[in-house]
Amino acid sequence: MLVRDVMTSGVKAVKKEDTLRKVVIDMIQRHCGSVPVVGDDGELVGIVTLRDVLLPLYPNYGEYIHDNVHSRDFEEMQEGYPKVMQMTAGEVMTANPFTVSPEEPILKAASYMGLKNLRHIPVADNGKLVGVVTIGDINQALFFSICE
Repeated sequence: MLVRDVMTSGVKAVKKEDTLRKVVIDMIQRHCGSVPVVGDDGELVGIVTLRDVLLPLYPNYGEYIHDNVHSRDFEEMQEGYPKVMQMTAGEVMTANPFTVSPEEPILKAASYMGLKNLRHIPVADNGKLVGVVTIGDINQALFFSICE
């Protein structure tokens, strides 16, 4: 089975200049944890995940991970969320994200996900975004192909 057989195509993407507020609204409405970022020509230039949206709230990356040694004012940090929502996708995105081809076997894509600790990977054909494949897509495809 190939990535093209299980990926979600027609994925809604955002532009680098879109605000994180718009990006998060898109993710909430579509029940997804990431959104691809494309240029004017449809070329994939990045990806924004929900984790990327939260990281600006933590001035020091170590604060993102529980650390009993240092005390933090999490309420004060939370008050910074509206300011984060004014940032742009281009400011927080992972540029040039790892991609898979629609012609790759799904277990190869799953292997990449495991090695790189990813839950979703943009699918690109000659640099153009054509879809997204998730670990859930792969598990569902395998389950139904074996259990039917």
